[in-house]
Amino acid sequence: MVARAKRRLASEERPSREVDARWQRAALWLDLPERLRRSGLEARLPLPALLLGKFAGFCLGAILALGAAPAAPGRLAIAVALGLPAAGFFVPDALLEREARRRRRRLVAALPDALDLLAVSVASGRGPADGLAQLARAGEGPLAEEMRIAVAELSCGSSLSAALAALRARVPGSELATMVASIERSRRFGSPLADQLRRQSTILRREGRRAVEERAARAAPKIQLVVALVLVPSVMLMIAAGLIANAGTLLSGF
Repeated sequence: MVARAKRRLASEERPSREVDARWQRAALWLDLPERLRRSGLEARLPLPALLLGKFAGFCLGAILALGAAPAAPGRLAIAVALGLPAAGFFVPDALLEREARRRRRRLVAALPDALDLLAVSVASGRGPADGLAQLARAGEGPLAEEMRIAVAELSCGSSLSAALAALRARVPGSELATMVASIERSRRFGSPLADQLRRQSTILRREGRRAVEERAARAAPKIQLVVALVLVPSVMLMIAAGLIANAGTLLSGF
């Protein structure tokens, strides 16, 4: 009886393991684990839920295409019939990329203050690993999350070089790569690390101010366009409505 029950349990678990393996293969083929990691949603959004969301988007796009394609003229119907399901399938990817860009902006915005704190920690005689641990304990947001992962790797026995290399691989871009290169250069050649970190934080703040100024400069023409297309016509309509409403009074003197 016991052997029969074990065989029955094994036969019930085998299909579930095969289904899980299929989920994993499909997710890896679509590069979904990397997208989830960069967006910071891997702890809140399981891979099967994301795949189901993509499938639901595809089905919704197909339903919309059934109604919109017959109404489209000529060859545009084929583009609508193919484009709407494809758009529904890739909408979750676009949302993940938008969240990844937002997370990266938050990480880069928090980096100058983190570099200053790390410079103070190093100048006081503590090592870079202790400085990273302090940032992981005191900070919040995506940068602190990445620091906590690096500290966890250090506590599990990884070397500082390996933890920093993994940190640089997880966060693409030149900002963290420059910090990692400064720490490695200081460890190998004994160059003063605090000065390098302060210099990098100053450069990042200058670049941040320049980016804000550029966004403000690009916003001015958009505001003018809104004024020209929305506010001016609305004011003209109000004036025209007032003239029409008082047309009798205005024309009574003629």
